[in-house]
Amino acid sequence: MPRLSSTHATSPFIWCAGIICAIISIAVIIGGIVIFVGYLVIHPRVPIISVEYAHLDLLKYDIVGVMQTQLTIVIRAENDNAKAPALFDKTNFKLSYEGKIIAYLKQDEFVVAKEKSVFSHYVVQSSPIPLSTQMKQAIDYAIKQDVIVFELKGGSKARWRVGPVGSVKFECNLSCELRFRPSDHNSIPSHCTSSHKH
Repeated sequence: MPRLSSTHATSPFIWCAGIICAIISIAVIIGGIVIFVGYLVIHPRVPIISVEYAHLDLLKYDIVGVMQTQLTIVIRAENDNAKAPALFDKTNFKLSYEGKIIAYLKQDEFVVAKEKSVFSHYVVQSSPIPLSTQMKQAIDYAIKQDVIVFELKGGSKARWRVGPVGSVKFECNLSCELRFRPSDHNSIPSHCTSSHKH
């Protein structure tokens, strides 16, 4: 008996889909190579944010248990990279006392030029803060010891352009204590930076 055979032609749609997938794969590979080479050429250093200056402008505390305070804080954004400017975005910090948030510090997107720094000045003024029993005890102790401590937490997202198709992104985070002497309102020196080098 004669054998019957059949052939199925590949659909043009499948050929087109295959070609498109191949082009996309090649583009991704080339893009990855460009980003990798750009990274090696630029060799970016991790950006740094740090507290450059802090001052306790005002501290009021009455017998009723209400506190008012004002602080001046200067945050430094540093770009040590010699070959590309750095873009800082989503810069947000929380200032708190004994776990209670006093204020939010925010800044719009900004650029730091090559091997330069940008200083952001914040004047943080709180509304009257009713204190819990624990917070009253803490501030009484702080005044007696002449050391009051505030917590500053937050950070910024930084990135550099690497060639025409990509960018390198970094997280810059702060979590530190700001210590002041209530007697003269000056800060007690401390190391507050996102750098891992101490």
